[in-house]
Amino acid sequence: MTPPVLTALALHRIFVSDGHSYLGRHGLGSAKFQIREVESVECVTGRGLRGDRYFDHKENYKGQVTLFAQEVFDELSRTLGLPSARPSALRRNLLVSGADLNDFIGRQFELQGVRLEGSEECKPCYWMDEALGPGAHEWLKGRGGLRCRILSDGWLRTNSVP
Repeated sequence: MTPPVLTALALHRIFVSDGHSYLGRHGLGSAKFQIREVESVECVTGRGLRGDRYFDHKENYKGQVTLFAQEVFDELSRTLGLPSARPSALRRNLLVSGADLNDFIGRQFELQGVRLEGSEECKPCYWMDEALGPGAHEWLKGRGGLRCRILSDGWLRTNSVP
């Protein structure tokens, strides 16, 4: 087995939510489950982030944790003229910086000692236009973040560089 890539990703913010605001809501309008920002979160192998809506969602789920790049968020805000946009609106779990997240698709890597496997791009959906602003869905295609499986238990904390 190939050893995981050790990353120099910085973890800036962590978000969790008790419920799904968009999943399964097509034609019904969004639900209003708040996303909470926390300073740390427990990663549980094969299950997800304890306290998040996707914890124990289904066996071997490819989106046990989702990452989004701070650099992409900043560019999105500038390009679409969204100065009041907040990264929590993306409903991704971890806001990171320091790498192109698409490079981790199909690869194992470590973030603060927690082993993850990038499973696929976290593709944006049409709800992004409601959550962020007009044009966000189209603009985010190909840079919507990274879905991952959790391969080892551990804790992630904000403002830490491994």
